[in-house]
Amino acid sequence: MTTTPYASLTPDLILDALEAAGYEPSGGLTALNSYENRVYQAQMNDGSFSVVKFYRPGRWTDAQIREEHDFMRELVAAELPVVAPDYHAHGAMHVHLGFRFAVFPRQGGHTPDIEREDDLAVIARTLARLHAIGATRPFAHREIISLRRLGTASRDFVLQGNWLPLELETAYATLTAQLLERMRDPADEPAIRIHGDCHLGNMLWRNDTLHLVDFDDCAMGPPIQDIWMLLSGEREDRLVQLGTIADAYDMFHPFPAESLLLVETLRTLRILHHSAWIARRWDDPAFPLAFPTFDSARYWSAHVLELREQLAALDEPPLIV
Repeated sequence: MTTTPYASLTPDLILDALEAAGYEPSGGLTALNSYENRVYQAQMNDGSFSVVKFYRPGRWTDAQIREEHDFMRELVAAELPVVAPDYHAHGAMHVHLGFRFAVFPRQGGHTPDIEREDDLAVIARTLARLHAIGATRPFAHREIISLRRLGTASRDFVLQGNWLPLELETAYATLTAQLLERMRDPADEPAIRIHGDCHLGNMLWRNDTLHLVDFDDCAMGPPIQDIWMLLSGEREDRLVQLGTIADAYDMFHPFPAESLLLVETLRTLRILHHSAWIARRWDDPAFPLAFPTFDSARYWSAHVLELREQLAALDEPPLIV
């Protein structure tokens, strides 16, 4: 697979792809903030706007992409505020000159303010409804949130490359081995269909309504994976937030209190995976521009320090409700 998979994704190809899929673009294109995939806002001849997402070649299979789309469609049918792709007779995935893509309605909005208790409760109720549907049947093709995939594989990739400064190699290898021994495997917990990457950047708030976007990382995993990123601040702050979340979530789906043991494990796995993700994509020209300090000693020193903090956090008592 080429390390620069989007080299041939020119504006003309994007417009031709939209026309081949039955759209009538006017020619106006704006690149949106996305690194894993390529996402553009396209203006149509009637003055409307759509968002077109070109999937990174080789990352997902056709079956995995269709499961992503079908899950979103299922959620929309249940009246959840999910921004799902346009559907046609053959589904939502289009193919043009080897690029797979989907077209979404444009949805405006801003990041929700989770310091507002009412807003946090709305998010929690929405996630509970999503998980209630996600629990009805499993994915057949999407990946599983696991220690091996997000932790061990990430560590191995970093150590096998030339990313770490020589003076940090031993510290990183020792520290990550300790983390992997200490962490619980999320794959050992009951798994359902989840969003998978439910950070605030994938939520849009407009007119007191939440909209969930970007199900690119939807997976089989414990529901707490979609919840823990709502927590921030000191332990006391997180306990208050957790109380609000649990009360609202319980209205539509049993809150997974037993999975709170996984919170610091999931946080650690996200940190490990994020660095390995950048390393895997470094030959893509978008990544050095987006993460200019990644190949510096300063980045990896900060990364090791963050992992040391996580080792300490894993020894702390879990949050409770």
